[in-house]
Amino acid sequence: MKSSTEGVPLYRIAQARSGDKNDVCDITVFLPTRELYEATDAALSAEAVSSFLAPLVTGPVRRYDLPRLYGYKFVCHGALGGGGSASLRSDNLGKSMAAALLRIRVPGVSAELAATSPVYAGPPRREGAVA
Repeated sequence: MKSSTEGVPLYRIAQARSGDKNDVCDITVFLPTRELYEATDAALSAEAVSSFLAPLVTGPVRRYDLPRLYGYKFVCHGALGGGGSASLRSDNLGKSMAAALLRIRVPGVSAELAATSPVYAGPPRREGAVA
């Protein structure tokens, strides 16, 4: 088993959106190329996502593949502490789950392949901006 410190952080190669309804959260991850989509397939299994998001997600996680969009949709049950009216989490709920998932590390993605993602280097720097 590889260390959790190995691999490329998903936020360096992908974008994600999330939302919530009752005690269910959905997270959709979009990769910019077929190569990156295929390279992340095993690392973004339903089991891996469920393990990474525990203990925030206590129920089952189901993954839906979106091959034409180079994306994955995860539906996470038991993810919001009972939902908006029951949860002690005041505002974030499902909206912040995409940011949480983007922290997962994806092993097996070479630096060269990661650098093909338009989000890899971050936003373009403005001329004269301080690093």
